[in-house]
Amino acid sequence: MKVSLFITCMSDAIYPRVGEAMVRLLARYGVQLDFPKVQTCCGQPAFNSGYWEEARATAATILDAFEDSDFVISPSGSCTGMIHHYPKLFEKDPVQLERAKELQDKSYEFTQFLVNVLGVTDVGASFPHKVTYHPSCHGSRLLGVKEEPITLMKHVKGLELVPLPFAEDCCGFGGTFAVKMADISGAMVTEKADHVLESEAEVLVGLDMACLMNIGGNLRYRNEPVRVMHLAELLYEGVK
Repeated sequence: MKVSLFITCMSDAIYPRVGEAMVRLLARYGVQLDFPKVQTCCGQPAFNSGYWEEARATAATILDAFEDSDFVISPSGSCTGMIHHYPKLFEKDPVQLERAKELQDKSYEFTQFLVNVLGVTDVGASFPHKVTYHPSCHGSRLLGVKEEPITLMKHVKGLELVPLPFAEDCCGFGGTFAVKMADISGAMVTEKADHVLESEAEVLVGLDMACLMNIGGNLRYRNEPVRVMHLAELLYEGVK
């Protein structure tokens, strides 16, 4: 089967180690990730801002990039979730609509693919630290990714998973929301960081680097020594 990596803008430009961790982890299970170089932004910033024509143009590039893939794997529930909006973008174009539905059906967030497709719940990792988990909005609400990351963490030797108070609350990033409504966004991420500190965790883990960047930036600004990691990074660090 041809499994392709949809790296997303944030991971590609700022956090490439997340993609590297995914590639190396999946290689342990015989999955050699293909990487179509033509891939670009998923179109979410334009879509959320009402620029649907521009979003359609970007989405069309993604449709072309992964046309021949059997599975498309991404380290972001947000960007994977955007692919689920493609049928709405192309509802008046029967040809592109069919392609959009096909891409939606074969696209998975990283933990979804690992647990639900490969059937892997224990990667054999060890990570002796106190960890709390932030369930990003799009991954948990739009894609329904809830148990998969918890299952993976519960099988990590030495990892103490502690609850994050008000975990379902948004971190305040929301892409363009953080720019257009900076004061509200800042208040939301400060509250989220307060809850992370309340958990007394050493490490904050999540599935979306945009959210983790936002929370991590607030924690660093306050000189708080909480380590912030994508779950793929944690798992790979635990097995290498």
